[in-house]
Amino acid sequence: MSGQGVILATCIGERRGTPKRAVSSVGLLRGHGLEGDAHAGNWHRQVSMLADEDVAEVRRAGLAVEPGAFGENLLVSGVDFAELTLGRRLRVGQEAVLQITQHGKECHSRCKIYERLGDCIMPREGLFARVCRSGRVAPGDAVRLDPELDRVRWAVCTVSDRAAAGERQDESGVAVCGLLEGCLGSGRVAHRVLADEQDAIANELRRLCDEEVCDVVVTTGGTGLSPRDVTPEATLAVVDRQLPGMAEAMRAAGLGHTPHAMLSRAVCGLRGQTIIVNLSGSPNAAREQLAVLLPVLPHAIATASGIPNDCGRPQPQHGDG
Repeated sequence: MSGQGVILATCIGERRGTPKRAVSSVGLLRGHGLEGDAHAGNWHRQVSMLADEDVAEVRRAGLAVEPGAFGENLLVSGVDFAELTLGRRLRVGQEAVLQITQHGKECHSRCKIYERLGDCIMPREGLFARVCRSGRVAPGDAVRLDPELDRVRWAVCTVSDRAAAGERQDESGVAVCGLLEGCLGSGRVAHRVLADEQDAIANELRRLCDEEVCDVVVTTGGTGLSPRDVTPEATLAVVDRQLPGMAEAMRAAGLGHTPHAMLSRAVCGLRGQTIIVNLSGSPNAAREQLAVLLPVLPHAIATASGIPNDCGRPQPQHGDG
């Protein structure tokens, strides 16, 4: 995909199996799809996209085709869908981010217009996508690739009253950043230092997952028994599902170094497709715990994406952009 494309029409359908209708704008909701669309939901096919260049072939065959006739939510011009591999993310409009989850438009076989057209003049291929970041889009909005979105996106939050007050250096956060860069690459989104305040920690985790579209967020600190240690509580307040095996593996490995490892209350979990990991505040402990997870972290990220491996055609790999 060179340059950028543009949205020509935004469409919704109140009922499944029927052509969609064009509307002046649509709300894209993270983890859901188009507001008011019957196909929206917590699955990988939240948004249907079709290239106007392919629909033009149908028009040349002499049929007047209205936007939405093929079940598409977004009719787009200037985008070569064949170049968009599974997993790539697109900026749509001013705020929204979509991730490509499937090639192919087999759902359109339910549309009545299919009964009037032969395979030789059907649109060759469309895309399905998931909403990674919410936003409102309308005809005329841009659809574009961003090299920053092609990287594995990760962030680190150091949780420490003293570090937040400037009373000590953030050694653990720096160490964690170095290990993550070595494993996941240069896609660091943020490295924040926060006080031990549960609401502030939870809000930052939500922002990094929902607004910054991070694949991994790692916290360090606040996992012990002190009354001010509230990182696990903040994490549990934002995750949709826990990943207990990861936390158990860190504690089990830590017991080989010190019996104090059993006192860690660290949790790991998923918010949407983002993996959140709690590490201890000690630089050595944080390094040791993260080292346990690094061998499985790339696979965990791929699995958490929810993109079916058996869906559509095999896709070539793309680089960092």
